[in-house]
Amino acid sequence: MPARFVLHDHRRPSPHFDLRLEEDGVLRSWAVPKGLPTDRHHDRLAIAVDDHELDHVDYEDEHKSIADTGTWEAEDRDERRLVLVLHGRTGSRRYALIHTGGTQWLLHLTRDQSVNKG
Repeated sequence: MPARFVLHDHRRPSPHFDLRLEEDGVLRSWAVPKGLPTDRHHDRLAIAVDDHELDHVDYEDEHKSIADTGTWEAEDRDERRLVLVLHGRTGSRRYALIHTGGTQWLLHLTRDQSVNKG
């Protein structure tokens, strides 16, 4: 079964998005204050936060809604970078999560967007 992802639109304590990737029985999670990048010239800050339980993949409440969901796959990975493809409701996009130190990451929309359907 393909690994799932969810992008939560979280309204409290301040508006931000949470990107969660299913891996090793949990949802690896990053808070992304301005949401996923929409062009490759504007990277977005992503702050690693605690892993979440898998039941969070379809969790919603009065402060949290699902902005996108689907499956994801890792294309390349090392200790500093994860290149991944999100196969969401409106299509597939390739991103790189680049670790810049501590809990800080950059989320980058890659130049090459020729991705296969997942």
